[in-house]
Amino acid sequence: QNFDILDAMRRDLGRDLASLKVDGGAAANDLLMQIHADLLQVPISRPRFLDTTAFGAALLAGLAVGVFSDLDDIRDAWREDRAFQPRLPEPERQALLARWRAGLDRV
Repeated sequence: QNFDILDAMRRDLGRDLASLKVDGGAAANDLLMQIHADLLQVPISRPRFLDTTAFGAALLAGLAVGVFSDLDDIRDAWREDRAFQPRLPEPERQALLARWRAGLDRV
C-alpha cells in the first residue's frame, strides 16, 4: 500500500494544505515539529500555550461570561510560539518517505 499522509489530508480538506497548527505535549519537541514541516512540506505553527483543549474551554467560558465579546476576540487570543518552515531538499524527503513506506509494508 502506497499511503501518502499529505495526499490523504488534501482529499479530506478538498484543497491543498497551506499550513498546520499543532498543539499538545509532542508539539513541544522542536525536532519533531521540524520533521513534520519537512515531510509534509507545509509550515508548522506552534502556539505559546500547548494545551489548546483546556485553553479553548477557558476562552469559551470567557465568552459565556462576557470577558470576550465575540469569536474574533477569541481568535485574537491565540499566539504563536514558533513556526517551522520546510527546509529538507526534495530528494532527501522522498528517501525518508520511501523508508517510512517500507517500514509500513513490514508491519
